Amino acid sequence: MATKLTNRAFLNKIFWDTREDPRDYLLAFVHRGDLMDRRIIPLERIKHLEPSGFIYEGDEGETFIPYHRIIEVKDIRDGKVVWFSRRTQTKR
Repeated sequence: MATKLTNRAFLNKIFWDTREDPRDYLLAFVHRGDLMDRRIIPLERIKHLEPSGFIYEGDEGETFIPYHRIIEVKDIRDGKVVWFSRRTQTKR
């Protein structure tokens, strides 16, 4: 059985692997008050990966989001979900 990368390791792979391009991905995370309590951002908006979360540039300026709030990462080239949280996704 293959080991699933943590969300932090997966994001690091996208940002540091020269074969990947952050512009090809969307990230959904829990954001209370948004439609269905989720916000979706292009990965290229992420400015910095921290030990416990990431900082992204949004309409409200820079915002820190803890990794445990990530729901999924989708590849926009084919529409497939390439990473998802087992805590928030019961079926795949």
